[in-house]
Amino acid sequence: MKLHILGCYAATPRILTNPTSQVLDINNHMFLIDCGEGTQVQLRKHKIKFFRIKHIFISHLHGDHVYGLVGLISTFKMLKRETPLHVYGPKGVKELITVQLKLSNAWTDYPLHFHELESKESEVVFEDEKVTVRTIPLQHRIYCNGYLFTEAPKDRKLNLNKVLNYDIDKAYYNSIKKGKDITLASGKIIRNSELTHEAEPSKSYAFCSDTRYDEAKLPLINKATVLYHESTFLESHEHLCEFTGHSSAKQAATIAKKASVNQLILGHYSTRYGNIDLFLNEAKTIFENTLLARDGKCFEF
Repeated sequence: MKLHILGCYAATPRILTNPTSQVLDINNHMFLIDCGEGTQVQLRKHKIKFFRIKHIFISHLHGDHVYGLVGLISTFKMLKRETPLHVYGPKGVKELITVQLKLSNAWTDYPLHFHELESKESEVVFEDEKVTVRTIPLQHRIYCNGYLFTEAPKDRKLNLNKVLNYDIDKAYYNSIKKGKDITLASGKIIRNSELTHEAEPSKSYAFCSDTRYDEAKLPLINKATVLYHESTFLESHEHLCEFTGHSSAKQAATIAKKASVNQLILGHYSTRYGNIDLFLNEAKTIFENTLLARDGKCFEF
């Protein structure tokens, strides 16, 4: 599982920083999560093969999370894309994009599908044999979802030393890895637990975009492999969190600790601060396994 941070700063634009956008490479899927202004330039800059992106997940319709989307969609048209593109986001995202495409006479030549979300309860929005994606309802100033990406359960591992003790045809190996018991020609049943080792645990990535401190999401992100949680403010400005619908570094760390996640990544820093290492220092007083998102950084888990 790889996470490419394209942008991780809050709304105010600056020359050397970018608004929220990231690419998650998980179980042979490449998902784009949020699409702030300049996303396609960042994709080019960091040599990410964005034609592999078939699914885009938008958390909410504030500009620093979505204003790069119409540009990316238009670029795909210019580059003769044929593969369908699916966009998941709040109700209104279709109108936001199609009005711009209409007025600029830039309709796509490839299938463009919008999946608009309205539910305030968590729901599965994408699922195949490799990955499941469900929403994480968040508390912001407008309707907003995070997303939980979870790998499908992995196959168990063959214990070849045990398997070779029996006359088992190789044709049955796949079913053994899927957890099946084996019945020998003699009628004896060999339990799967004797023939296999435990599977590697499935990885999960929880993306929590703009949100106030809110413990309602804890059951959804419990024991996630990685949690990305916004941390717009330092403790000195924590009084602004409730009004603006954002979190502080310490609040993000508290959520990570209470959810028992393996790793926390902070992002969405207010541009009022000159040194983002301060976010790391504050968060680590509560949750040690904390990392900082930085524009262009790639994490591998």
